[in-house]
Amino acid sequence: MGYTNSSLVEHVKLSPNHSGKRVRAIDRITPHCVAGQCTAEGLGDWFHRPSTQASSNYGIDKDGRVGMYVEEKNRSWCTSSNENDQRAVTIECASDTSEPYRMNEKVYAKLIELCTDICRRNGKKKLLWFADKNKSLNYEPKSDEMIITVHRWFANKSCPGTWLYARLGDLASKVTAKLGGGNTSSGMQAKEFQNLTEAQVIAKVGALFTADQKKSGILASVSMAQFILESGYGKSELAQKANNCFGMKKSLSGNTWSGSTWDGVSVYTKKTQEQNADGSHVTITADFRKYKCLEYSIADHSAYLLGAKNGNKLRYAGLKGCKDYKKAARIIKDGGYATSLTYVEKLCSIIKRWNLTQFDVAACDGGSGDDVVKYYRVRKSWEDAASQLGAYTVLANAKAMADKYSGYEVYDWNGKQVYPKVAEGAATGMTNADCPFLVKVSISNLNIRKGAGTNTVKTGQYTGVGVLTILEVKDGKGSDKGWGRLKSGAGWISLDYCRRV
Repeated sequence: MGYTNSSLVEHVKLSPNHSGKRVRAIDRITPHCVAGQCTAEGLGDWFHRPSTQASSNYGIDKDGRVGMYVEEKNRSWCTSSNENDQRAVTIECASDTSEPYRMNEKVYAKLIELCTDICRRNGKKKLLWFADKNKSLNYEPKSDEMIITVHRWFANKSCPGTWLYARLGDLASKVTAKLGGGNTSSGMQAKEFQNLTEAQVIAKVGALFTADQKKSGILASVSMAQFILESGYGKSELAQKANNCFGMKKSLSGNTWSGSTWDGVSVYTKKTQEQNADGSHVTITADFRKYKCLEYSIADHSAYLLGAKNGNKLRYAGLKGCKDYKKAARIIKDGGYATSLTYVEKLCSIIKRWNLTQFDVAACDGGSGDDVVKYYRVRKSWEDAASQLGAYTVLANAKAMADKYSGYEVYDWNGKQVYPKVAEGAATGMTNADCPFLVKVSISNLNIRKGAGTNTVKTGQYTGVGVLTILEVKDGKGSDKGWGRLKSGAGWISLDYCRRV
């Protein structure tokens, strides 16, 4: 089988870090983020060092320039040793320092262009993205299809970050459009919720709403409550048939807002009930927007709330950046979003029932200000959000709940197990005698430092959620379990927020 390299390349420095020729044809692309505004030359120098033990086929630097470090005929070390990286072209992308793993528009535009070029040269007409891990790894693409794969799913890595993960459906659709491949079913589909419990649906979509809040500034808890109320946990007719989870009609007041992800054409027609001011109901037939995936539905909903106007004034002024979910719900109702007279009460009840504030950005980041409520969560494990029995501001109450049920533990707002007390040192299997070993990180904002201790300088990078390799353990200030040196060479992390796997 023959391989050709991209003509978009502006800098070449081939790395010795690769596993030789592929044994499978290319049918996957793995976009990946490197924290920091690197240059094509700097990335090439980094990959060229044998001690780095990493590489990628391509890189896109902060100015949108493409570098090549491993020819497409060879398998890079950006992925792993399993079958998937025999099939994937890997791309490292520079990210802004203002928010880890967020690309600037030049980098993202070049990523679209490079993915399009890779697909075209390999005879592909569609680029697909499946948010479901098993489907992504096990799907066998047709001869004209390419798949986006996620680094952390098959290589035990912690990235791409939340920003890129939330944009993969958009990336797939834009590349497919450039290839002339028509519509795809990339992204999360509401049909995936059909046989899930309510708790399972919430656990599945939570990260999408957190990512949306980071982009839109609208509380994830409020948007999730609307999703639950408007779509019945994604199981309504409109959600199942049209991926429309917010009752967004074809024609809406202030219909000229920017940032809409609806294609402007696709609709689903059905009957719906509206409530009058006097409490009476009337049934009408209406056209509703039809979306390619749930991510588009969420993004369009937020774009509408931010941009819809009543005359010259924003209909939902004050919603962006609002930290009080009760106030945010009232802004949405008063702006005319829903006709139900009890809409605010319903949203607030849903938020309380499922403790949806756990998905708000401040909560996910562990709290960055004194006004942020910090919760102790009772779960079987930090990763198993669906098992959560409750969230408590008082540790004693959380402990009492955990004691009632076998197999439950208490975690703080950073994902650290605080009850029952985790055995330290050798009992955790995280000492120098155990090196190298793998640890799982369950929080997105774990700092990487240049040395072992909080008294050393932060690198400005975060681990993200995922599995990492530790080469060395040292005692240091600010950590009970010690500090672990990362195999990637990025620096040191506190083992207090890790679990041996």
